[in-house]
This record gives sequence, C-alpha cells and structure tokens, in this order.
Amino acid sequence: MPVSKHWCAAILRSTSGLTNAGRNSPKAVRSATPIGQIAIDMTQPIPPVLPCADTEAWQPLPARGRILFCLSHAIACAIFGAALALATALVSEAKLGTGPWLWAGLLAVAGLLAGAVFGIWLGARRHSYYRWRLDGTGFAVKSGKLWQRHTHVPATRVQHLDISRSPLQRRYGLATLTVHTAGTHSHALSLPCLDQQDAEALRKALAAGIEPESDDD
Repeated sequence: MPVSKHWCAAILRSTSGLTNAGRNSPKAVRSATPIGQIAIDMTQPIPPVLPCADTEAWQPLPARGRILFCLSHAIACAIFGAALALATALVSEAKLGTGPWLWAGLLAVAGLLAGAVFGIWLGARRHSYYRWRLDGTGFAVKSGKLWQRHTHVPATRVQHLDISRSPLQRRYGLATLTVHTAGTHSHALSLPCLDQQDAEALRKALAAGIEPESDDD
C-alpha cells in the first residue's frame, strides 16, 4: 500500500523534532564532551590539603612545643653545668687544697641550677627560631639566630618518612617528622615538636611524590 506524501512529511517532522530535542537535552550536552578530555581530567592527582592556609610561607612550630624544648635543654645544660662545676671543685681540692668536699657538692648544685636556668632560656630561644616550609620544589627547615641553618630537601630526593612521638609529645599533641633522603649530606631531616596534624599532612604531601619501587629485578 503506497504511503501518502502527508504521512511522509509527518514522519520526517516528528523525527527531526526528536533529534533536536535530544541535541538540546542536558544529557546530550554532557555527552558532547570529548571522552579523552574527561580521561585526562580524571587522571590528574588531587594534592593533599594542609592545615595551614599558605604553605609557601615559613611556618612556626606550635607554642605548646616550647615546653618540651625548654625541658630538654634544661636537663642537658643542668647535667653539663653540674659536671663542670664538680670537676672544677675536685681539681681545686686535689691540687690546691682550697676546701673540703662540702664545697664540691655546693658547686655541683650551683652548676646544676645555673645550667637548668640557662637551658630553659636557650630552649625557648631555639624554639622561636624554628621554621618550616612546603612549596612546589620540596620541604625546607631553618633554625638558629646567631648560627643559622637552612636545609632544603627536594621532593625528588625523598625516600621515606617517619613520624615518632614520645610520651610527652603525645601529651601535648606533638610529633617529630623525619624525612629520609638520598644523596644528601645528612641523609635525614628531622623537625621536632611539630603539630601532629601538620606532621601527618606533610607526610602525605611528601609521600605523594615518592615513586613506588619497581619489581623488575
């Protein structure tokens, strides 16, 4: 049975209408995006978000870490001061006969107290001059005022990272981040009394650039 021209025109109009509707639909617009472009965008790595807003600026250590700096320096300086005072008193007693053993004990106590006070001051000063920075080239740490030290670890040199926490560091929510490197002078860079969240975020950010070891051997 022959099909009339009116039916043919109606079929063509309905077909063209569906085609235009499909082209104007949101699904059609989304499907028009090149598949290769979507694959490239999906393969881009998502950088980890660090707690600080601007990681390219030098970041100080948390203020609560000053207590541990002062404590560790006070203990070390107190032991050194007591040993030095005791040795001086013993030498004076043996060679010069300057006094009884009581004076040696008093000098040791005085050296202990003087060393502890000096250690507290030194620890607070060293804590205030510690800075760290993470930028596009790697991880950097600087410290010191009179004797300054600036260490930069390129991201390509990082081999593995460690986070250690002493009982006192756990008490104050702190951690020590150690970055092990390849081909450098010290082969490791440690940042003590770092905030625990900052230490974990830095480890994730630096570990993202470590290439996995190949199993070709």
